Amino acid sequence: MSVVIVDYGAGNLRSVQKAFEAVGAAVTVTGDPERVRQARKLVLPGVGAFGEAMARLQAKELVEPLRKAVERGTPLLGICLGLQLLFEESEELGHHRGLGIFPGRVERFRVELKVPHIGWNQVRVVRSHPLLAGFPTGQYAYFVHSYHVRPADPELILAVTEYGVEFPCICGRDHVMGIQFHPEKSQEVGLLLLRNFMSL
Repeated sequence: MSVVIVDYGAGNLRSVQKAFEAVGAAVTVTGDPERVRQARKLVLPGVGAFGEAMARLQAKELVEPLRKAVERGTPLLGICLGLQLLFEESEELGHHRGLGIFPGRVERFRVELKVPHIGWNQVRVVRSHPLLAGFPTGQYAYFVHSYHVRPADPELILAVTEYGVEFPCICGRDHVMGIQFHPEKSQEVGLLLLRNFMSL
């Protein structure tokens, strides 16, 4: 089982790599567009700001390889900011275009609670998908984010979380998936999702 973690200078790569290795994956961390094109499975991690992340992906010439990989049917998993980058646009620090793989946008939390949303929170499964095989609804996972996705197509929403408002925390369609929380910091619950992704 091999997986390529995309290194574009905006991800907590070491902890993601260690989590995948813990579930038995052979991991390559690379920013080489050709390696991304040839990958059998791709992971797009990310921390930081949406616009800066997209600028780095473009500067490293990784946008088209990612889109082409998705068109070919390569399984792709976005983590945290990596989920948000799958969508068309974000309002974070201005207006920025995303990868456009999923229709919809990224919005800031407009709640009376403290933002960013940091810590453990419940994940409620709303739609079945192979990524969620054996994942019991109501499990707790670890979040760190100020923005959340708003898919244009509700069929993309696989699981939701409450933080002053209900927001999608896992999205997916076919071979493209994204997780808003950090599976690499969510103990056995997170490792289950990574194991499921590797077995797709």
